[in-house]
Amino acid sequence: MNSITNHGPAEKIRLQRLQRGLSQENMADLLNLSTTAYGDIERGKTDLTLSRLAQIATVLAISPLILLTDEAISAQVIEVKSDELISHELETLRLTVEKQQLELDKLRLEANYWKRKYDDRIAMDLLRYMDVEQTRERIGF
Repeated sequence: MNSITNHGPAEKIRLQRLQRGLSQENMADLLNLSTTAYGDIERGKTDLTLSRLAQIATVLAISPLILLTDEAISAQVIEVKSDELISHELETLRLTVEKQQLELDKLRLEANYWKRKYDDRIAMDLLRYMDVEQTRERIGF
């Protein structure tokens, strides 16, 4: 079983939790643990498995590296990954917005087409209803 002695990560977990305004009860609920079991993690009384560490990091929306390494090293690694990830996500969002805008324009054109067809049909029905003789333009025969 891969486990980590929890003296180093315990304090970092507590600080990250407090920075996010979460209580130990909130964290315990999010991790499906009892409050006591979660409290033992923060106090370093429990050996922390890598999978549990990853689960805690996910709940805190941070990289497990922040909990395992020196803050300066992990922050630099995370910053590089974050910049790349943010650039990728921004490009994906830009393309999604562009695609949705094109779809919206297409739907507007279609709605205008059907509105014109409906208006023409109503006008024709109204003319027929009023029994108005329609005059046709001669084309020169």
